[in-house]
Amino acid sequence: MQSAAPEFAQLKSAMKASWMAGDFGQIAKYSFKAGEDFIARTEIKPGTRALDVACGTGNTAIPAARAGAVVTGIDIAPNLLEQARQRAAAENLKIVFQEGDAEDLPFKDREFDLVITMFGAMFAPRPERVAAELVRVCRTEGQIAMANWTPEGFVGKQFRAVSEIVPPPPGVPPPVLWGDEQTVRQRLSTGISKLVLTRQKTRFDFPFAPKDVLALFRQYFGPTQVAFSKLDAAGQAQLASRLESLWTEHNLATDGNTSIEAEYLDVRATVA
Repeated sequence: MQSAAPEFAQLKSAMKASWMAGDFGQIAKYSFKAGEDFIARTEIKPGTRALDVACGTGNTAIPAARAGAVVTGIDIAPNLLEQARQRAAAENLKIVFQEGDAEDLPFKDREFDLVITMFGAMFAPRPERVAAELVRVCRTEGQIAMANWTPEGFVGKQFRAVSEIVPPPPGVPPPVLWGDEQTVRQRLSTGISKLVLTRQKTRFDFPFAPKDVLALFRQYFGPTQVAFSKLDAAGQAQLASRLESLWTEHNLATDGNTSIEAEYLDVRATVA
């Protein structure tokens, strides 16, 4: 176990670097409605103490604060947190954003009424630690609300396409297992009194063609940028062709733009 520790530290460092690469804010602005819809389905009373885990640039923290929650956002990427602070300040919302890890949350037991994570904590490499931490920091009868891409949905297909050409680190489970009902029931089997799982869909609308969507992701989405950087010219061409085909195949728009429907698992867990 001791010999694996340096390798794991290197893995975590690489994951942090991948999320800091590019400019995720350029991607997040096309998915803010998903965060608003997710929060709209969440009961928030004025003063609700809410924690947004792996909050990114604030797509869920901001609508939660608008709804009256006292929000803390945490993420491993400081540049994303800075964008989140700027967005919150522009709306005069008082949200605390701080750097931290979903696998080791720097908060007391039972500190929050609501713990949310949308397309975020699912990427941490040790899901059992994530599950334990989400439960630990949420009060009794509080709610854990997760949104996780499903393996069968469009984003899950994207992840699979990338992993077949750029294999993930050994021993790290696919993030989209957090979008599989049976896996979630297993991971949240301790400390939970009620678990409701619902498949939801969100829409990504881009005012340009699939080829240009891929170019956007290659330029601004850190994990995509890093995946391409690991390939030679032939590998990059292969991955680009595969991803562009996926975007084209699933494109619902007929006007030269791109509109994609993406499925995720909405997880609502009540803490025992």
